[in-house]
Amino acid sequence: MATLTLSHLLPHRLRRNHLPADHRRNRCRCCLYSTTKESSTAVVWFKQDLRVDDHPGLLAASKHRAVIPLYVLDRRILSHSRLRGHEFEARAGRSVQGRYTTETLELAIIALEELRSSLKKQGSDLMLRYGNAENVIEDLVKEVRAPFVFVEEEVEHHLCEVVEAVKKKMDGVSFPGESPRVVVWRTPFYETQSLSDLPHSWEEFKKLNLPVTLPVPAGRLSSQESELQWGSVPTLDDLKDYMKESLCEKERSWREMAHASAERILMKRNLEPIVDATVGKKVQNSAFITRNRDTVGGGTEAVLNALAGYLRYLEGTSRDDWQEVHARLRDAETRPGASFFKLFGPALCLGIVSRRRVHYEAIEYEKERNAGFISPFGYSASTVTAATDAVCSMEWYSLTALNEEMIDDKRRSVRIWRWKGYLIQYTVAGNEGPAVLLVHGFGAFLEHYRDNVDSIVNSRNRVWTITVLGFGKSEKPNIVYTELLWSEMLRDFMIEVVGEPAHCVGNSIGGYFVSLMAFLWPDLVKSVILVNSAGNVIPGYSPLPISRERRVPFGAQLGARLLILFLRFNVKKLLKDCYPVKPERADEFLITEMLRASQDPGVVMVLESIFGFDLSRPLNYLLKGFEEKTLVIQGMKDPISDPRKKVALLKEFCPGMVIKKVNAGHCPHDEIPEEVNHIICEWIAKVDNDEQQALKSLIPADLLPQ
Repeated sequence: MATLTLSHLLPHRLRRNHLPADHRRNRCRCCLYSTTKESSTAVVWFKQDLRVDDHPGLLAASKHRAVIPLYVLDRRILSHSRLRGHEFEARAGRSVQGRYTTETLELAIIALEELRSSLKKQGSDLMLRYGNAENVIEDLVKEVRAPFVFVEEEVEHHLCEVVEAVKKKMDGVSFPGESPRVVVWRTPFYETQSLSDLPHSWEEFKKLNLPVTLPVPAGRLSSQESELQWGSVPTLDDLKDYMKESLCEKERSWREMAHASAERILMKRNLEPIVDATVGKKVQNSAFITRNRDTVGGGTEAVLNALAGYLRYLEGTSRDDWQEVHARLRDAETRPGASFFKLFGPALCLGIVSRRRVHYEAIEYEKERNAGFISPFGYSASTVTAATDAVCSMEWYSLTALNEEMIDDKRRSVRIWRWKGYLIQYTVAGNEGPAVLLVHGFGAFLEHYRDNVDSIVNSRNRVWTITVLGFGKSEKPNIVYTELLWSEMLRDFMIEVVGEPAHCVGNSIGGYFVSLMAFLWPDLVKSVILVNSAGNVIPGYSPLPISRERRVPFGAQLGARLLILFLRFNVKKLLKDCYPVKPERADEFLITEMLRASQDPGVVMVLESIFGFDLSRPLNYLLKGFEEKTLVIQGMKDPISDPRKKVALLKEFCPGMVIKKVNAGHCPHDEIPEEVNHIICEWIAKVDNDEQQALKSLIPADLLPQ
């Protein structure tokens, strides 16, 4: 059999777990065996790559005699949470909560219409079918006898599961000659032969000075000659009804819970007037086509036109559509450069444009401004900086996520969850028992619970750990970070990933986030376990009015940069100070990973949040009514706060809380894990037993088993 080398493509039988560990990372340039048979038909399965421009998979498929572009309206792709309560065990694996918001669904529908129009110009069409992707694709492959299915590589765990299901289905299909194959492709951003040798540090990676690859042209396509049912693009209402068909009452209530922002709930509780932002007058050829009109949408051409207007912000314009882009840019610029992802992030996540196309257009504009010259000292337009920084950062975290698909040293697979377009790492362990969520503190990551997970799982619990947005190897986007943002992230993680109420453990600032979640969305939390939590105790507290818009305080960026330098030079000492009883637990692994994360793109924005945190809502206010379901584990040698004063205040003003004092510093869960694990497991068993007894008391005696 002849071997044809094509960039960025690899048959699925040679991918991931089918390869030795040292080869699994080679994802950029691979061999594809005999895929260009002029007489064959190829299916191109679109998911989050809704474009014809710069689409390597479509270009490779165009060499086939006929190409069937396909979009599957699969509920698991459009939504991916799983409620795992006892009443839903029979429904395990069914998606119930939208990963696409109403606005994102609206953007996707418009993008599908534009994609169909673009494909028709290329001599083809877009097929739309409903159902599980593996069943739809199996039926289509058999119908058109297509030996190849092209699909973009994924990093999100739930999408990887769907792709794997398709691969397994294809293994069971056979034609005379050879079996169908799934060909996985990706759009490489950098010119490199292998990702296996890339540095783990962003600063070291930048030193390689790898050139960015150029976008590829759209290929001319040939359509299937036989009559096929191509389907129609659904309306927004039809699609929403389709996604609701399988929902029960509890699932619907969880969906509704995710719709209300933390800010809106707080304002409602404070009896503050809620004023919705005005949408404004729509202009001709507007790129803001959804009902909220705050993000760019449409097809590739419309998005690139809006990008051109965005890049030319400093020039001014008489065009109404570009003036609208400039107005939205000003509204979205909550910190330098933040407007780019706010406006273009959804289009990038849906794949309406590729990251390298954005980079190419930005650099071409910079050359246009400077007679073909690119300064080594930075770009001449802040919009060019914002666009290139954003897509380079997105690419870095995507590469990090691809490499993190490997199994860690404790054999727990690191998974990826996408939240609001950002990649977030998490793990899950255990097969039975109550759900437990572990949330780390400021500057830490999910591995900070390295010696807690197994012990808690062995006590018959299921454990989720998460690296919060902005920390560890999770993405660090250019946004304003607030305690409300992080609480909303935990809420959505509970709804979309955990899928049932959990015992929520939080260390340091993670404890404050957990307390906020219990205050705002108590139905998600079975109990709260605070491990040296941030937050004060203030007697007689009355809530203050909510600040409608958070912006970076003056001087915060300079302060954050100075803080980074201080931390890099003092991280070892600072960390060991937090482990006064067992300083050896502040080991090289923790120090190295903290230093690595401190060099990630976007870390300055995260540290700026220190200067803008609002921790004014005290723990006694947040956990009022939740006290009897709150356990406080307090290290009495904490160098960051006054543990004796805090314990005394909690005992006086939160008498229902259970307080366990331990001989440890700021991170008892990692300093003395055996003792803390025992306390946590004992607490979880007690809370669950009390809950079961309370439920039994509601059942009439004559209905109880004798």
